[in-house]
Amino acid sequence: MRLSNLADYAVVTMSAAARHCGGGRTSAGELAVETGLPAPTVAKVVSKLTAAGLLRSVRGAHGGLQLARPAAAISLADIVEAVEGPIALAACIDGGECAVDHDCRVRPHWPIVNETLRGALAGVTLTRLAQDYEPETPA
Repeated sequence: MRLSNLADYAVVTMSAAARHCGGGRTSAGELAVETGLPAPTVAKVVSKLTAAGLLRSVRGAHGGLQLARPAAAISLADIVEAVEGPIALAACIDGGECAVDHDCRVRPHWPIVNETLRGALAGVTLTRLAQDYEPETPA
């Protein structure tokens, strides 16, 4: 399983936005420059993140973008779901087509798999994603 490029860009964009959360607001243009992503892509991602309630757009002279809630209250799962929709590894869970649906013995197990994956992603906060990465050194 792999995240789509748009979901990856959403994580990168939210991480950059979180680094501004203690200070003022930022703009989609500033986020594009900081992340190195194309401005139209950042605008698309910002639109999805705003619609999902993760970013807030403030108008006016001191307007701009800001996190809609504290970074510690936003998880990786929240960001991925804002772009991808509900986390589900198998299409049949969302009512998708399946050739063996009539006799599938695995289907009843997918909800626990999906919940486990979502739980793992929910355990990673935006606060953690926004920090500089420092690899652990072996003891």
